[in-house]
Amino acid sequence: MKFDIIVLGAGMVGVSIAVHLQKRGYAVALVDRKQPGNETSFGNAGLIQREGVYPYAFPREVGKLLGYARNRALDVRFHSAAMPKLAPFLFRYWRNSHPARHATIARSYASLIMQCVTEHQTLAEAAGATGLMRPTGWIKVFRTAAKRDQEFKAAELGHKEFGVNYEALDAARLHELEPNLADTLAGGVWYTQTQSVADPNALVTAYARYFKDLGGRFLLGDASTLQGQWRVDTEEGMAEGRSAVVALGPWSEPIALRLGYRLSLGIKRGYHMHYRQPADSPLFHPVLDVESGYLIAPMNRGIRLTTGAELALLDQPKTPNQLAAVEPIARELYPLGERVDVEPWMGQRPCTGDMLPIIGPAPRHRDLWFAFGHGHHGFTLGPVTGRLISEMLTGSTRLVVDPTPFRVDRF
Repeated sequence: MKFDIIVLGAGMVGVSIAVHLQKRGYAVALVDRKQPGNETSFGNAGLIQREGVYPYAFPREVGKLLGYARNRALDVRFHSAAMPKLAPFLFRYWRNSHPARHATIARSYASLIMQCVTEHQTLAEAAGATGLMRPTGWIKVFRTAAKRDQEFKAAELGHKEFGVNYEALDAARLHELEPNLADTLAGGVWYTQTQSVADPNALVTAYARYFKDLGGRFLLGDASTLQGQWRVDTEEGMAEGRSAVVALGPWSEPIALRLGYRLSLGIKRGYHMHYRQPADSPLFHPVLDVESGYLIAPMNRGIRLTTGAELALLDQPKTPNQLAAVEPIARELYPLGERVDVEPWMGQRPCTGDMLPIIGPAPRHRDLWFAFGHGHHGFTLGPVTGRLISEMLTGSTRLVVDPTPFRVDRF
């Protein structure tokens, strides 16, 4: 089976790349070990985050770091055995989270984020999937006035620098928007440009179906079998392509390392569980309980509760301790029904030490491209990444964003 391009990885990023390349007239094979959208893209909070111009920074306050060292925080946990291997990544992450560096990184990151809603809407319209996207925005809620006022300042900075729209909510206005939340909250911030998605897996599946309608081929296969110029084993035989794009999220690093690239990728894992939504107590927006480190979002399957970050090595066993810790707190905030899922779902976010994704050509291999490391925003940035990769690969002179900050050789 011969193709122009093989795209490895059928999450939001890989599917979006495959769509954009197929639209440009290339014969594209999309290869994954599972059906599209069934790994990290399956279980996120369902947000297309136009407000997410500041990537999540590593905490630098001594008191907060000492608190995390006890490994009992609600928002961040870690596997102790993983720390020696993660130490180089964590050091780079901490270093790049210095306020001055973080501000510089945000200016590069924003170039992608500012395109995210438009690119999703374009792709969703072509794929007949606009019904899955909801212009609800999302709300961060606060238990203390001090934390609320701190977020008000951050939101205003994002508005002035990057055009992020928001509404500052006092307790009364928050109750108007979400009357079924606990009345003990001090207020919130409503980020109004963000889109929410009722079923993230369904959106990836719709994009993948559109890819196939365009003439693309999806193949179940093992990306780890990738061989030079460029071949990969699939259930239907060996697939060959003139070019290959590695878009495997956290599983990209082993392939890159085998090819000689050390890219400082770390893993932040997250868990979710669905709960029945009481018929008389609807939830209208995704809601982040900032001080308790979890998010609840209305989904087709029920209310999805997602946890913060768990630092671990790739494919270590599940440890859903955070979910168990925050569920009682979430029930105090909102009247969750009984659990719907048999067991907690777990996903693995691929994060770089400088919080910027890796997008561009592999410098030591001809016709090899990388597109991974999107951290918390792979679902958000899939379509704009797909457009950028397709423009670069096809030699376009006008690119949707400047790719320089995301180049592979910065490591």
